[in-house]
Amino acid sequence: MNYTFLHPHFFFLLLLLPLMIGWYIWKQRELNASLQISSLKGFSQSRKSRKTYLRHFPFILRCLTLILLITAMARPQSTDNLREVTTEGIDIMVSLDISGSMQAMDFKPNRLEAAKDVAIEFISGRQNDKMGLVVFAAESFTQCPLTIDHATLINLIQDVNFGMLTDGTAIGMGLSTAVSRIKDSNAKSKVIILLTDGVNNRGEIHPLTAAELAKTFGIRVYTIGVGSHGTAPVPVNTVFGQQVQQMEVKIDEEMLREIADMTGGKYFRATNKNKLKEIYEEIDQMEKTKIEVKEYTKRSEEFILFALLALAFLLTEIVLRNTVLRSLP
Repeated sequence: MNYTFLHPHFFFLLLLLPLMIGWYIWKQRELNASLQISSLKGFSQSRKSRKTYLRHFPFILRCLTLILLITAMARPQSTDNLREVTTEGIDIMVSLDISGSMQAMDFKPNRLEAAKDVAIEFISGRQNDKMGLVVFAAESFTQCPLTIDHATLINLIQDVNFGMLTDGTAIGMGLSTAVSRIKDSNAKSKVIILLTDGVNNRGEIHPLTAAELAKTFGIRVYTIGVGSHGTAPVPVNTVFGQQVQQMEVKIDEEMLREIADMTGGKYFRATNKNKLKEIYEEIDQMEKTKIEVKEYTKRSEEFILFALLALAFLLTEIVLRNTVLRSLP
């Protein structure tokens, strides 16, 4: 609960208080007569009248009355602020390629680890959205269904590694599995982020067939081709142990662009980790969660208490002046 004043300018009237006090002190000095005597010895045993102690009390009450009246005129109010927040979240499935080619080291430390790091950062910034993860190689499966529990999703992303699936690149399977996981969502906006570094060479479903399915359910697909231009260093197991070899980067950009265009999304090419981060930031800006905030303020008048106290002090002063102080010696 907060306290405010509707007319705070009335507090300037408190400047009258020092003037009142100064005037009262000056007046008291004028009322005191002076008498020159040779010694105060005769007054040393005299007792002060009770009136001496009480004679300033009415003035104190008058000052308090003035302060309370000015406070009441300033209209103190107590306020209660209530906020009603309505969120219209976006459901997002990330479909991540974990084929062997994602070990390429043109991203540090490799494509997969870079993709995981950027995806985790993206997820951490979208607290109002349900998100999930599909991984694919020669086949696909759901690593995490749509959830608002982002901590669990992040842990499951961190657990993703090579060798979880048979090697290969089944882009159509990765996309169709993501579609099946998000199509029944009640969210007004449904999005799939498909990230791959290769060409579709496995799977029973063609990528464009999966894209048609996504379009049918009103799902936008943002496609990201991951890999530098030309060649990239890739660790390869040989009879002499693991060795790094330069391998040609092959990404079916035309098909990825067609998937994005067909579903109302957009195709991006990430040639390094910083570029991948910029792509996720752009998607984040394009897919903003709608948050509607309504604020209600309830005000209650509090000036009555101050006015009643001022009246009580004023009446006390009047009573003291006309009863107790008049009768005291």
